[in-house]
This record gives sequence, C-alpha cells and structure tokens, in this order.
Amino acid sequence: MHRRNIRLRREYLYRKSLEGKERLLYEKKRKIKQALEEGKPIPTELRNEEAALRKEMDLEDENNAGPQSTIDDEYAHAAEKDPKILLTTSRNPSAPLTQFVKVISEIIDTGKSHDFTDVILVHEHRGVPDGIIISHLPNGPTAYFGLLNVVTRHDIKDKKSMGTMSEAYPHLIFDNFPTKLGGRTVDILKHLFPVPKPDTKRIITFANRSDYISFRHHVYEKHGGPKSVELKEVGPRFELRLYQIKLGTMDQDEAQTEWVIRPYMNTSKKRNLLGD
Repeated sequence: MHRRNIRLRREYLYRKSLEGKERLLYEKKRKIKQALEEGKPIPTELRNEEAALRKEMDLEDENNAGPQSTIDDEYAHAAEKDPKILLTTSRNPSAPLTQFVKVISEIIDTGKSHDFTDVILVHEHRGVPDGIIISHLPNGPTAYFGLLNVVTRHDIKDKKSMGTMSEAYPHLIFDNFPTKLGGRTVDILKHLFPVPKPDTKRIITFANRSDYISFRHHVYEKHGGPKSVELKEVGPRFELRLYQIKLGTMDQDEAQTEWVIRPYMNTSKKRNLLGD
C-alpha cells in the first residue's frame, strides 16, 4: 500500500508538471483557430508548427480541447460514489470537543474503515473547537479553516422542536461564493456530502459574509400548501474562516501552497476574497 501511494503521488506530480506545457499548447491552438475563423494569416511564430497543431485539433472535441488541470482532476471522480470520511481529533479531546465531533460525524456520513475520500482533523483550544483541516485523498487538496462561534446541537435554544437527528442526505446551499477562490472552497466542502434524494427535508447552508462562512443545519416540514413550510434549526452552528489551501495531503510537508491568507489581506480594501 505504501509503494502504491508513492506511485500515485509521483503520477500526480507529473501531471501537475505538465500543466504549464498543456496550457501553452492550448494557447497556440486557440490562436490558430481564431486566425482561421477570422480569415487572418496564421501568426508568424506558429507557422512552423501549424501542420502538427491542426492535425491534433482535428482529433479533439469539446471535452478534451481545453487545458487539463490537476485541480479539476482531484475531484474528477467524486460523483461516482458517496464520500467516506475519516473524522478525528487529538488523542485526549475534551468533553465539548468530543460532543462537537460526534455531531459533525452525524452530519457527514463517516464511511467505512478503508477507502476514505477525505480526512477531517478538528482542533481545539482550552476545550473550545477552533479549527478544522479537510484533506482530500489520495492527493489533496488540504484546506485549513479557523472555527469560530461554535454552538453544538444541544445548545440550540429551541431544543423541543429539534426532534431526532435526521440521517437523510442533505440538500446543500452555498451562498455568495462567486470568485475563483470561492468556487474552489465550494468544491472542497460540497464533496464531503453524498448526493441527496429529491424528497430530502434536510438542508445544510454555507453562507459567505466578508469571508466568514456561516454553517447552518435545518430540517423543514410542509403543512398544507407550498407557502406553509416550517423551518427548524437542528444544529450545530458555527463559522469557518479559510486561511490556507495546499496541493497535497496533510502529511506532506513538501506540498505546494496553492493559497494562503496574508496579514495585509485583512486591511486591504479588497479583503473579501471568497465573495461580496
């Protein structure tokens, strides 16, 4: 298994090394295609390569004509099966952290003891959960989030209305993630959850406000017509703050940093990096 993981990692790094070359090749083909469509001469620097490039273009279709990215490759097969999550904390977690992890494990289908798709590590400080690391297997990415304002399921005020925790796969709502980094964050979070059935009455919301992601968990019930819907918060409730993404798993110290928050970003006028 260890040798297989090393081989997979080498293949991943090799594909990553090709990204720049593939993008350059794609740009050359795009210029040739544009020149042909507009009836203009082929750019001088491409005339020696024109015949070979046009031959490749004739064999391509809309699915493989664009540059391939290892970032897309990380989740290329994610929809083919339900995620299997390994959720863990420190060796001797406090009671509040244990309770929080237990609730999260009910929300995310933890899967079996092998063939995990993701590992989630929860941090705490003085008994208060303060961070989550999400590491996608086998090759990453790994996202590091700060965890704030944690309210566990049993601390939600309206306890009587909560009822039993639903085990149905939830519908996901992502609000205000229009940027490239926002889309990357959505990909990391959404693939932790399996595809729900259409009649599921369980909803999980990730709402971005000023780069703080509010997590809310609700169930709803219909009482007659379409306008008479009762929404109940069942918890937990917390905020996430993204501060780093690495192109690798959490055990790889040499993994390249894809994005990291910098001190100046907090004071910049354009500090909203995930959305508006």
